[in-house]
Amino acid sequence: MGTYSRRRTDRQRLDMVEKQIRRRGVADERVLEAMSLVPRHRFVPKAQFSAAYADCALPIGHGVTISQPYVVAMMTEALRAGPGIRVLEIGTGSGYQAAVLGACGAEVFSIERIPELHRRAERLLEEIGCGDIALRLGDGSRGWPERAPFDRILVTAAAPDVPAPLREQLADGGLLVAPVGDDWLQTVRRYRKMGASFEYEELEGVRFVPLIVNSDESSE
Repeated sequence: MGTYSRRRTDRQRLDMVEKQIRRRGVADERVLEAMSLVPRHRFVPKAQFSAAYADCALPIGHGVTISQPYVVAMMTEALRAGPGIRVLEIGTGSGYQAAVLGACGAEVFSIERIPELHRRAERLLEEIGCGDIALRLGDGSRGWPERAPFDRILVTAAAPDVPAPLREQLADGGLLVAPVGDDWLQTVRRYRKMGASFEYEELEGVRFVPLIVNSDESSE
C-alpha cells in the first residue's frame, strides 16, 4: 500500500461516507456502515490509489470503471438488501459493489463477462472476506437461472430495457435496480415485480458502460 497506511485509508473512507454519501441523502445505516467498512482502495489499480475515495468513477481496465461512491451507495439503498436477501448482481467489475452488498449481509451472486476482471475480483474478495458472495464468469444478460429466483437484482451496466431473463428470475415481490437508457442519457430505475406487473420508478440520472451480451455460453 506504500504511503496508504490503514489509518489514512480509514479516515478517507469515513470522510467519503459523511461528505459524499450521507450529506447527499443516503440514510440507510446498513449501507453507510458497509461503505465505511469496505476498503475501496483495494478495488482500484495501484495507479489510482490517491483517488480511491474521490467523488468520481475510476477506470479499472477493459473499458470498465468502478462506480462513483455515491452511486454505489444510492443504488444499494434503493435495492433494500440485507440479511437473508438473495441478490443477483450483473457486472462484477472490480468486485466493490458485490463487497458492499455482502457487507450489508446479503447473499450475493455476481456475474462478470470479462475473464480478467472475474479472476481479479475472485482473488480479492476471497482475500478481504466481505460476506457470502458467489461469482460466475458469463453473460450477465442471461442471469443465473440455476440459482433463481432472486429477491433482488442489481444491474451495473446500461441497456435500453431490462433483459427478459432477468425479469423472469426476479422473485414475485422482488426489486430490480438498473440504469436504463442509451449511451448518452440513462436513469436509474427501481422495478418491482408483482405477478405479471413490472412497474418502475425513476431515481437519478447516471452514466454507465453498456450491457454487452456475449455469444459464448456462461460457465460457473
